[in-house]
Amino acid sequence: MLTWEDDVEVHALRKRGWSISAIARHTKFDRKTVRKYLAGDGTPGVRIRTGPDPFEPFVDYVVARLSEDPHLWARTLYDELEDLGFGLSYQSLTRHLRDRKLRPVCAACRTATQRPNAVIAHAPGDETQWDWLELPDPPDSWGWGKTAHLLVGSLAHSGKWRGALASSEDQPHLVACLDRVTRGLGGVTRVWRFDRMATVCDPGSGRVTASFAGVAKHYGVSVAICPPRRGNRKAWWRRSTTPPPNAGGAPWPTT
Repeated sequence: MLTWEDDVEVHALRKRGWSISAIARHTKFDRKTVRKYLAGDGTPGVRIRTGPDPFEPFVDYVVARLSEDPHLWARTLYDELEDLGFGLSYQSLTRHLRDRKLRPVCAACRTATQRPNAVIAHAPGDETQWDWLELPDPPDSWGWGKTAHLLVGSLAHSGKWRGALASSEDQPHLVACLDRVTRGLGGVTRVWRFDRMATVCDPGSGRVTASFAGVAKHYGVSVAICPPRRGNRKAWWRRSTTPPPNAGGAPWPTT
C-alpha cells in the first residue's frame, strides 16, 4: 500500500521521465505496485483486505457493552474480548473503536462539557484540588482486593499534581494521603477544594464535617466544596494531568 505522500512522489518521478524500474528501486516498492498506482488502479492509504475482517464478529458485543457503559475502559473491554477469542492487539481494538465510532456519546458528559465555561484564574499558592480515582485489579500481593484508590492533588494555578495510593477511601486513609501528597507538592495552599465526598462534608448540604474540620485546622487551610452537579470540576485531573498508573493499562508499580 502506498500512502498519499508515496503516491505523489511516484507520480512526480514518472513525470520527470523515470522508468518504472528506477522508481521501484528508489522508493523500495515492487514494480507491480508502482505500475498499479501510476495507472490509477490503487487508492493511496487504503489497504485491500484479502480475507474476512477479524474484528467484525465482535462488533455486536462491543456495541452492547459500550451502550451499557459509555465510559468502559478499552483495557477492560479488551480483556473481555480476549476471553471470547479476540486475536487482535489492544492497539487494533482502540483503532477500531475510533475508526468505527463505536463508543456512544455520554449525554451527561456532553451536558457538562458543552455548556458555557469560565476560566478561573488562581494565584500561586491559592488552591489545591483533590479527587479520588478508583483503579481496578491491583497486585494480589498488596491484599487490597479488586480495587485500589488513588488520591490526586493538583495545584490549581499550574496543574502540577501528585498522587498517593490507598486501600480505602475512608477518612484515616484520606488524611494520610492528603499529608503525603501535600508534602510532594511542596506544602499547603490557602484553600483545599473537594468534591462532595462523605469523608469531608455532608454530600447533601456541602457542610464540612466536624471530624474533617479538625484536619483542616491542623493544616491551617480553608475548605471549599464544589457545588452539586458540577461536571466541569469533576475529574479535573483528567484535563490537566497525564493518566496515573494503570489508568490506560500500564503495569502497576512494584514498590
